[in-house]
Amino acid sequence: MSGGRSYLQFDWLTIFIYIALVSMGWMNIYSASLNDTANGYFDFTQIYGKQMMWIGLSFVLIIFVLAIDSKFYERFASVIYLVSLLSLVGLFVFGRTIAGTTAWYDFGGFSIQPSEFVKATTALALAKYVSDIQTNMQEFKHQIFAFLILAIPSILILLQPDPGSVLVYAAFIFPLYREGLHGIYLLLGLFITILFVATLAFHAFWVSLGVIIIASLIFLRNRKKRPNILKYVFIAISAIIFTFSVDYIFENVFKQHHRDRFNIVLGKEVDARGIGYNTNQSEIAISNGGWFGKGWTQGTQTKGNFVPEQHTDYIFSTVGEEWGFIGSMVVVLLFVGLITRVLYRAEKQKNQFGRVYGYSVAAILFVHFFVNIGMVTGIFPTVGIPLPFFSYGGSALWGFTILLFIFVKLDASNYRYT
Repeated sequence: MSGGRSYLQFDWLTIFIYIALVSMGWMNIYSASLNDTANGYFDFTQIYGKQMMWIGLSFVLIIFVLAIDSKFYERFASVIYLVSLLSLVGLFVFGRTIAGTTAWYDFGGFSIQPSEFVKATTALALAKYVSDIQTNMQEFKHQIFAFLILAIPSILILLQPDPGSVLVYAAFIFPLYREGLHGIYLLLGLFITILFVATLAFHAFWVSLGVIIIASLIFLRNRKKRPNILKYVFIAISAIIFTFSVDYIFENVFKQHHRDRFNIVLGKEVDARGIGYNTNQSEIAISNGGWFGKGWTQGTQTKGNFVPEQHTDYIFSTVGEEWGFIGSMVVVLLFVGLITRVLYRAEKQKNQFGRVYGYSVAAILFVHFFVNIGMVTGIFPTVGIPLPFFSYGGSALWGFTILLFIFVKLDASNYRYT
């Protein structure tokens, strides 16, 4: 196929959904940041004006990403990954600290957050390793190396510290599972999460007692199969040790504002005017929207600036108030459509590299979307995860754009080289 018509092979449905989400995101940022000093849609001194500039530069990035030969991303995936790790290491020397987190490079009035780009580079590195002909994800040594690829950026980001961004790396368990990773890892992750939350909600003693009872019942149910009692004892003891370590982890690893947010979600603290103020006001804004919303730029909570920093992590509360339930569902369906489309195209890939990368893209988008909306609606504690293509910020927008359009390029080349 000639290069002049190669653009016809791009997945235009994915591109259309991307444009729709970015456009709707800007509309909500405009509404959330509009003030009396604003001077038209193109006022670059305002937050919405700056976001429009980021959006314009995103399309330049898209052209650049799509112009690069798809083989480049596979051939140099490891090099790109290592360079991105160096960008994280460099923060500890040259980084800018904001609110106790050293996560940005400051170039005058322009800041870049490298962790937003490392998601894409990690996805490339993981896809490169998993697709290697010698890699078998059912072998333990290969599992360890795959987890190491994920652990290095996670640790560097955790040291900033930015635990919210680290949470996103759990998304990579899904592409690994697709490629043969044993399901026990998913169950183990779910089990640890349940134990952690249950211990915070109740007490280590009662959770440990529950573990003993459940392990005993499962053992008795399978006694006719003569199960290995030592295995059950080992699992039970390990779980009990973990439950009694939860309080230490919670008090010494998590920061105070993270602990407060967990306690609010678990119902231990009611602080509508303190640490829980954002979430409380966000819930009010969403409930005010009703079925059809108050109309664009007409939200009373939004106009009154009741939700601090509403244009960033809490942007979905503007959607709920001004666009209502119907508008919110449109946004949700667009995200579901994008994630589903990426998964569908990932399964159509002729090579494993493209499939693993596609699953990584879908998983990252899903975790961001699911956790952010859960956070805004009060289901999850506030952990500082932006809503893709909606939340204000050049680094986040560019990071998600690069992440998605590398896959668009790989997908288009899936046709070209067959």
